[in-house]
Amino acid sequence: MNPTEKARLAAERGDLLYQRLQNCNLCPRDCQANRLEGQTGYCGAGEEMVVYTAFLHHGEEPGISGEGGSGTIFFSACNLKCVYCQNHRFSHSLEGNRVTNKDLAGMMLRLQEKGAENINLVTPTHFLPQIIGALSIALQHGLTLPLVYNTSGYEKEETIEMLDGIVDVYLADMKYVSPSVAERYSNAPDYPSVNQKSLQSMYKRKQTIWEGELLKEGTIVRHLVLPGHVDESIEVLTWINENIPRSIISLMFQYQPYFKAHLYPEINRRVNEAEYSRIRDFLEGLDLEGWVQELSPEEELAGVHFKSSLEGLF
Repeated sequence: MNPTEKARLAAERGDLLYQRLQNCNLCPRDCQANRLEGQTGYCGAGEEMVVYTAFLHHGEEPGISGEGGSGTIFFSACNLKCVYCQNHRFSHSLEGNRVTNKDLAGMMLRLQEKGAENINLVTPTHFLPQIIGALSIALQHGLTLPLVYNTSGYEKEETIEMLDGIVDVYLADMKYVSPSVAERYSNAPDYPSVNQKSLQSMYKRKQTIWEGELLKEGTIVRHLVLPGHVDESIEVLTWINENIPRSIISLMFQYQPYFKAHLYPEINRRVNEAEYSRIRDFLEGLDLEGWVQELSPEEELAGVHFKSSLEGLF
């Protein structure tokens, strides 16, 4: 699909998605808030889009960051709100910069000028109508980069369907397989069933296309290992291996007890060596491709250290 056709498709889909803000049903929370009239639902977002920060990110997966860095745009608020979130400063609030569709389109184009390998939308679901509208503008003005949809994985299948032909790479979490664990840490007991359906929807829409070391099209499934939850992680990896085996796995060990994790004794620590070894050993017995993070990655890349800034992007 050429940029003109993609811009037209994005404009059409953006308009359709925008209508859903009147009784918001973009995500599985299905709040039915009229965001066009100032009402808010679980995520707290209204009609106005809020971006916390945007920059060339060199700390994503190698196939996403490449040499130039991923043109990463962090949106404020979230439809999940995990108790251990490293991005809690802005994901649990609307702290950040109010931007229009035109502003966001300009950011995308400026990141492209700076040498970004792609445009990476982090936690985009609740602002999807505005984002897709902005994308249409950017495409009309010369945006050619792949679009990465960086999500918690708490998505409706019908929302993923609306992204067909627009998103190039899905970068999606698979956090849990147990409803009780999902409820305890993310207030979303339906997360496992919803997440599995959405991952399968992403997977069936994307073949894997590499250009050198860069992923141009495909599905990456991230799993953050929680301390004391080795069996949960093993079940996650088993499900991926059995249901979406050609996806690319990103196994993450960067967990630190941020935000409210101190209120949950079982996760108020880092993953230990024994847990790390057991999960790695299990993964080696599977026929999955991807990346495994070291046990103690650089902590300065965590979202808790990001500053709210859009300097140089307007």
